Amino acid sequence: MGHNFRELKVWERAMNFVTEIYRLTRTFPKDELYGLTSQTRRAATSVALNIAEGSGASSNAEFIRFLEMARRSVYEVIAALEIAQRLGYCQNAQIAPLQKEADEIAAMLSGLIKRLRTTDHR
Repeated sequence: MGHNFRELKVWERAMNFVTEIYRLTRTFPKDELYGLTSQTRRAATSVALNIAEGSGASSNAEFIRFLEMARRSVYEVIAALEIAQRLGYCQNAQIAPLQKEADEIAAMLSGLIKRLRTTDHR
């Protein structure tokens, strides 16, 4: 079955997204290194990794499960960014573009999931 994750636009966007999350979280307080910083980075990384891992699945249904995990990780990052802002670790101007990108990645994942489900039912 397999899909080439490197050819998926959503994977490329996820890779750029995780890079930006790492840049932002470098500015978080050092005492958050093993807390919010780590959790936010792991969630962002999980988006790209789940897309890549799922692309090697033996069926569309299995790939969909990985894409759903990726989408949940996107939502986790959105929540983490909101927490960081509320704690004063970053400003709205810093996270607004990241939240917009997260929303777009989530929508792309939803579209891919829908397309794969349609393909399975033909």
